[in-house]
Amino acid sequence: MNAQNIENTFNDSEENWTTVIRPQRPSWDFGLGELWQYRGLIILWVRREFVALYKQTILGPLWHVIPIVISSGVFTLIFSNFAKISTDGTPPLLFYMAGNTLWVYFSNCLSATSTTFSVNAGIFGKVYFPRLAMPIAYILSNLISFSVRFCVFLAFWAYFLIFESAIKPNLWMLLFPVLLLLVACIGLGLGILISALTTKYRDFQQLLGVGLQLGMYATPIIYPLSQVPEEFRWVLLLNPLTPILETFRFAFLGTSSINPFSLVYSAIFAFCALFIGIIFFNRAENTFLDTI
Repeated sequence: MNAQNIENTFNDSEENWTTVIRPQRPSWDFGLGELWQYRGLIILWVRREFVALYKQTILGPLWHVIPIVISSGVFTLIFSNFAKISTDGTPPLLFYMAGNTLWVYFSNCLSATSTTFSVNAGIFGKVYFPRLAMPIAYILSNLISFSVRFCVFLAFWAYFLIFESAIKPNLWMLLFPVLLLLVACIGLGLGILISALTTKYRDFQQLLGVGLQLGMYATPIIYPLSQVPEEFRWVLLLNPLTPILETFRFAFLGTSSINPFSLVYSAIFAFCALFIGIIFFNRAENTFLDTI
């Protein structure tokens, strides 16, 4: 068989391929079409993450709820009753539960996606699939957990709405899906960025725990923004989660010291974090197996 016949045979076989795996692709490529093709795999991972987390536990999914209720109760006891920190006239338990609900979703998304390469190195080296499918599965599985916690928050919120006059919900509640989307994008963007950097610098994984602890105090969870002096308030406003959380409280509780339109900054930050995170993630995808 001469060279011309070999080339024709190769071209004929290539036309029958349904998927072409290339060694590299542009770093800015989101690969949305490929992710959609692997949606069944993503759903399978979502189910695995949600079920396996509390498998062989007595209380099962209740563990999504118990930490939020306990931590909100402790915050109420310590910061509201003992430290006398104001909650802008809203019921303290509901105030802290609102902050905890969003913060736990963000921290869980960030922690899970930041270990994408280090935890899944074995499967990444054996089977091909779009690597972004794994962190997206983490985001969706944590979204299910968030839904459970949010339902508990709504139960307490409905109780105070009926029997208390201190909360004043408004039409900003319609913006809740946007708030949740921004939190997910920030968690995903920062998480995959840290995951990519961790393939070369393991220090980032060690710093993540410390960063989350500091980030919690830099976010108005245990205190309202109104209690921060004006000269230092700009520091907290640099945190993209601050406008999201304050808008969430304003929508459901009716009190906040922030202009909800400051969400524009959070949206820009979320987009930039996600775009930069995907660029670094795609670059690390091509070389990370050589570094482990």
